[in-house]
Amino acid sequence: MGTFKAIRIDKAEKGTAAALTQFDEAELMDGDVTVAVEWSTLNYKDGLAVTGKAPVVRRFPMIAGIDFAGTVAQSSHPEWKAGDKVVCNGWGMGETHLGAYAEKARVKGDWLVRLPDGISTREAMAIGTAGYTAMLSVLALEKHGLTPASGPVVVTGAAGGVGSVAIAVLSKLGYHVIASTGRMSEADYLKGLGAAEVIDRAELAGPAKPLAKERWAGGVDSVGSTTLANLLSMTRYGGAIAACGLAAGMDLPSSVAPFILRGVCLLGIDSVMCPIGQRKLAWNRLASDLNKGKLADITQEICLDQVIEAGAQILVGQVRGRIVVKIV
Repeated sequence: MGTFKAIRIDKAEKGTAAALTQFDEAELMDGDVTVAVEWSTLNYKDGLAVTGKAPVVRRFPMIAGIDFAGTVAQSSHPEWKAGDKVVCNGWGMGETHLGAYAEKARVKGDWLVRLPDGISTREAMAIGTAGYTAMLSVLALEKHGLTPASGPVVVTGAAGGVGSVAIAVLSKLGYHVIASTGRMSEADYLKGLGAAEVIDRAELAGPAKPLAKERWAGGVDSVGSTTLANLLSMTRYGGAIAACGLAAGMDLPSSVAPFILRGVCLLGIDSVMCPIGQRKLAWNRLASDLNKGKLADITQEICLDQVIEAGAQILVGQVRGRIVVKIV
């Protein structure tokens, strides 16, 4: 047993304290697969964890990070052997199970997804939980019956990780995508991803009317609160909104009107405990439906020692697209 680099979070007198340090391998939690982590990523939840801005971490000490991609080093699980390339998202990593900002991770083999052909470990983390959540949202809209012929779709938090990938995927599938952002300076970036229109998030601010003018057939929302309430009030008859985030808050100041007068559906998207079959489907669809060039355009790279600073930036909306974290 030795030590390895990791971002460790400890309970402090006031909140929590995060630091890049050496972690003892003997302290790793139970699991039947040990992975040599190559890449991780930065999500909004990671920002909350490393800054202590919200009680994300529920076990101490904790290794932060909810996503990793790497190579199996040891396995007693029947499905995995040394040398396999794998990706892991969620399952309480970085919250209740030691996470991904480390050179090693030990997890349950049932949590792992085999890396699809054509996706590298770096690209998998350029996608990360944000991109995987975006694809789960697209799958939910498709299951609802939405197609490009149904009408425009709206994507909120458009310049963020979920929004950027959702726009790229939906536009490739042929949808007319309306991107909502609080950073209109990013309009060219969003159109480059495939957005047909860019609107200011102010159009979705303020108290929502029970029913407003019908503007879109569906959407992907990572913002929540008043924004989601307004989206629902503006959704066409029979449409649906996939809700997957709470950047603006957990509340939903809406009414039942969109549901009972327009037959609108609110589709809840959970990425953390999502069943493995749905995970595999999402990753395989990402391999085919996400333009690699656009993925590269939205991705920037940092090292492990830059994660804590970047975590503070993502919480105040200073991060565009996706950040990959080079572990080794």
